[in-house]
Amino acid sequence: MGCLKWGTFSGLVVAAFTVSFCVALTDPRDVVAMNSLCFSLNFPPLLGWVPVGGDPCGEEWQGVSCVFYNITSLKLNGMNLGGSLDNNLVLFESIIEIDLSNNHIGGSIPSDLPLTLRSFSLAGNQFNGSVPDSLSSLTQLSYLSLNNNHLTGGIPDAFQHMTSLTNLDLSGNNLSGQLPPSLGNLSSLSSLHLQNNKLIGVLDVLQDLPLQDLNVDNNLFSGPVPAKLLNIPNFRRDGNPFNTTIIPSPPLAVPPSPAMSPSPAETPEKKEHGPPTPQTPRSFFTIKRVIGIAVSVVVVIIILGACLLMSKRWKIKQVKEDAKRHDLGAYKGHKEKPICKLPFQPYNQEEKDNRKLEISTKLQDEQGKSRTQMSALSRNNMDHEIDMNFLPLQPPAAPPPCLPVDKVIVNPILPAEAYARSSSTKSLKSSSSVRVFTIATLQQYTNSFSEENFVGEGTLGSVYKAELPDGKLLAVKKLNSMAIRQQTDKEFLDLVSAISKIRHANIVEFVGYCHEHGQRLLVHEYYETGTLHDALHVDDEIHKKLSWNARIQLALGAARALQYLHEVCQPSIVHRNFRSCNILLDEKLAACVSDCGLAPLQSSGSASELSGRLLSTYGYGAPELELGSYTCKSDVYSFGVVMLELLTGRKSYDRSRSRGEQSLVRWAIPRLHDIDSLSGMVDPSLNGAYPVKSLSRFADIISRCVQWEPEFRPPVSEVVQDLLRMI
Repeated sequence: MGCLKWGTFSGLVVAAFTVSFCVALTDPRDVVAMNSLCFSLNFPPLLGWVPVGGDPCGEEWQGVSCVFYNITSLKLNGMNLGGSLDNNLVLFESIIEIDLSNNHIGGSIPSDLPLTLRSFSLAGNQFNGSVPDSLSSLTQLSYLSLNNNHLTGGIPDAFQHMTSLTNLDLSGNNLSGQLPPSLGNLSSLSSLHLQNNKLIGVLDVLQDLPLQDLNVDNNLFSGPVPAKLLNIPNFRRDGNPFNTTIIPSPPLAVPPSPAMSPSPAETPEKKEHGPPTPQTPRSFFTIKRVIGIAVSVVVVIIILGACLLMSKRWKIKQVKEDAKRHDLGAYKGHKEKPICKLPFQPYNQEEKDNRKLEISTKLQDEQGKSRTQMSALSRNNMDHEIDMNFLPLQPPAAPPPCLPVDKVIVNPILPAEAYARSSSTKSLKSSSSVRVFTIATLQQYTNSFSEENFVGEGTLGSVYKAELPDGKLLAVKKLNSMAIRQQTDKEFLDLVSAISKIRHANIVEFVGYCHEHGQRLLVHEYYETGTLHDALHVDDEIHKKLSWNARIQLALGAARALQYLHEVCQPSIVHRNFRSCNILLDEKLAACVSDCGLAPLQSSGSASELSGRLLSTYGYGAPELELGSYTCKSDVYSFGVVMLELLTGRKSYDRSRSRGEQSLVRWAIPRLHDIDSLSGMVDPSLNGAYPVKSLSRFADIISRCVQWEPEFRPPVSEVVQDLLRMI
C-alpha cells in the first residue's frame, strides 16, 4: 500500500516503476547495485540484465545467485565483459563471492568493496592503477585473485586482519617494491603467487606462514632464501637474483662417523677409560678433505679440457672463415691461392705459428675496419633514424600504391635532437599501443586536409576526418602554432605517452600522433553522430531522440569521464576545456568526452589566457578563472553548465537572446528552486515527458555544481552517485 500511495503521488510513470519493487523478491539495495553494475559494464548482453529496476533473484539474472531476498554470488567469468567497476559494489548487502575473471574490464579496482566478501577474483582483465589499501577491511576474505592485469605500485601493507585468507594471487602484473610486513599476519595462507612482477627485497616475511604453494618466479628478490621456505612442497623461485647461500638452520648435532663409533666388542667402560685414539679425528677430516680435493681437481680438469677444446675449435673456425673471405673477396681481381688448403701445405711448426699470427692480425684489422665503417654509417644515418618511427599503418612490405617511398621527405635535424626524439619515440612505442603516422600518410587519409574533410575548429587547432584504406574513420587534430609553442619536442612526446594511458568507456580513444616537419597532430576515434552541442542546438533529428532518460544517461556518462580523470588518474587530470562541443556521441547516444589530458597545451602564458577567455565567452568558465585559477572544481562548474544545456535545450551563451537571457547560468540560477519556474525552463522538445521529482533532483545537482565558491561544489563522484539514483 505504501508503494501505491507513493506512486499515486508521483504519477503513473513513477508508480509503474516502483510497483516492480513491491512485487520483486530482491532487496532493493541489491537491485540498485546491480543496475549500477550493468551500467558500468556498458550494458552487457546477459540474460535478464537491465540498467533500471528488475528483479535479479526472482527473474534469475544470468550469473546471479541469491539466498532468500539477497544476492550472495556473482559468477561472470569469461563473459567477454567490458567497461569498468565503480564503488557501488559496496551497495551489495550480503554478497559472498564475486568472480569477474577473464573479461576485458578496465579502469582501477574500486576502493569500496562489500565487507561480506569471502571470494573475490578479477584475474585476467585490464585493470590498472594500484592494489587498493581498503582490502584491509575485508576481514572475511579467504580467496583473492588479481593476477594478469596491469596493476602497478607496491603491495599495500593491508593484511593485518585478513587471517582467513588462504589463497592470494597477484602474479602477472607490474607490482614493485618490497613485500609488506603485514603478509606475515596471514596465518591461514596456503597458496601465494607473486610471479612475473618487479618485486624486490627478501622473503623473510613469508618464512613462518603455513604455505604449501609459493611461486615467486621472475621477480627481483635477492638475499638468501630462508631455510624454512625450502620445505614448502611446491616452491618456485627461478628468475630471481638470489644469493647462492641460504639462511642456515640452527646447528644440529653431527652424527658420529663410522671411524668414531665404538666397535661391537668395545664396551662403554673401555671407551670411557681406554686410551685415546688420535686417528679418529684425523681420519674424519682427512676423508672429507680428500673427497673435496678430488672432486675439485676433477672439476677443474674437466673445465680446462673443455676450454682448451673450445678454444682450438674456435681458432680452426676462424681460420676457415678467413679462408672463405679471402676466397670470396677475390672476385674482382686475380684469384689468389685459397687459404683453405693451408692444412695440406708442408709447413713446419715455426711457419705454422707465424701463419697463425698473420691470420690473427688480419682478422683484427678487418674487424677494426668493420667497426669503424659501422660507426661512420650509424653517424651518417642518425638524422634519418627518427623517420623509421613514423611509418604508415600498412605493413612495411606493402606500402600504399599512391604513397611511394621515395616521396617521403626526411626532416633534417641535429644529431643530438634526432637521438633524443628517436629514443623518446622508441620508449613510447614499446610502452603503449599508440600508432605513429607520417605527414604523407595523414595527407593521403584526409585528402590533403581538404575542406570537405574539415570537421571544426577548436582552441587547440583544426580537426579533420580521415578515412583509412580499410574504411575506418579517424579524427585528426592539427595543433595550431600557439599550442605547438607550449612544449618542447620531449614534452610533447611525454604528453602523448600520458594521454595514451587514458582508457575509459566515456572518453574518446586516443589512436596515435604525428610529429614531423615542425607539425604536431593527434589522432583519435571519429564519431559520426557528432557532438552534444550539435545534437542540442543544430541537428533537429538527433535533438528529437534526446528523451529525458537519454539526457540523464548523457550527463552520467560525462560525469563518469570526469570522475575517472579527477579521482582515478594519478596524478589527477584537469580537463580545462569541458564543453558540450567536446562531448561526442556514439551511435547509441552515449557520451564520450574528448580533449582529455590536453590541458598542458593551454596551461601557460597567452594560451592559458586565451582558453580562459574562450571558456568565459562561451559561458562555461568558472568565476575563479578571472584570478588565473583552474582546478577540478572548475571542471565541475563547466559540467553544471552542460547539465543546464541538457535541461533547457539552450546554448550556454546566446547573443541572439535578450541581454538578461544571454548567459544561461545567470538566467537559470534564480529559477532552479521554484517548481513552476523550473518547469518553464525545460526544453520544449520534451513535451512534458519527464517525472517532476526527477526534474527537481536534476536541478538540485546543477545548483550545487555552479556554486560561486569552488569549495561548495561537490566532487564528481558525488554527482555520479546522485545521477545513478535518478536512473
